[in-house]
Amino acid sequence: MNIKIKICGLKDIDIAVKTCELGADAIGFVFAKKSVRYIEFEQAKDIIASLPCFVQSVGVFVNPSPSDVEKALSCGIDILQFHGDESVEFCKEFYPRVIKAIRIKNIEDIEFFRQYEDVCRAFLVDTYTKEAYGGTGKVADWELSKRAVESFSRPVILAGGLSPDNVREAISKVMPYGVDVSSGVELSPGKKDIALIDKFIKTVRAI
Repeated sequence: MNIKIKICGLKDIDIAVKTCELGADAIGFVFAKKSVRYIEFEQAKDIIASLPCFVQSVGVFVNPSPSDVEKALSCGIDILQFHGDESVEFCKEFYPRVIKAIRIKNIEDIEFFRQYEDVCRAFLVDTYTKEAYGGTGKVADWELSKRAVESFSRPVILAGGLSPDNVREAISKVMPYGVDVSSGVELSPGKKDIALIDKFIKTVRAI
């Protein structure tokens, strides 16, 4: 297995570079202003310029305007992760750069999101809560996530409450294309810990 690893919500250039050195495949930048992990475009641009070649930069949005997406692209963002209620038509405008995040609460959600398969490169399965679009630290429903992996023709990335302590079990149960972690490698909301990032990456790579 060659599970792809995305570390999301980075705001510190030194930690971002070290995270890449430890073996992350992708670094996520949160452009949703209500998030504690929110980063300004110019700050993200500086970090992206310091990342090594072949590490993907991912811009995370919640119901963005087209102009904000274009601003992110001008900063060097490679992939667009739409984490809100973006329509098929909106995603189509930016295909093939799109990952569509879905917060699955039942099997019907999987059927609903089939209409996005032609306008995204991958799906990201996250925990459903009424409080927030993501980054809650709550563990996703792994059984529903597995159903998504089996149902979609596009690759599925698993997110939602992952940590160095549970990622091995999550991968064995879901068998995703990749894993995405944010709060699970933090000392406090928004403050990444390089030791936890190292442990998370090593755990995945050991599978």
